[in-house]
Amino acid sequence: MSYEAARAELEDVVHRLEAGGVTLEQSLALWERGEELARACQALLDGARARLHAADTDRAAATPPRPA
Repeated sequence: MSYEAARAELEDVVHRLEAGGVTLEQSLALWERGEELARACQALLDGARARLHAADTDRAAATPPRPA
């Protein structure tokens, strides 16, 4: 699942919980799904952050030092 898809579904879950009108069991299921989606989003963001850090490190290592 992409970050955008997970975030969109998480937003839907939040709206449904805020709107109310669902049973306690449905609320718990929505909450659990929201937790799963939040973890998935965080993992995707962490992965993107690691890729950026690796690219930045690679770029810095490939850049020759400036003369003094």
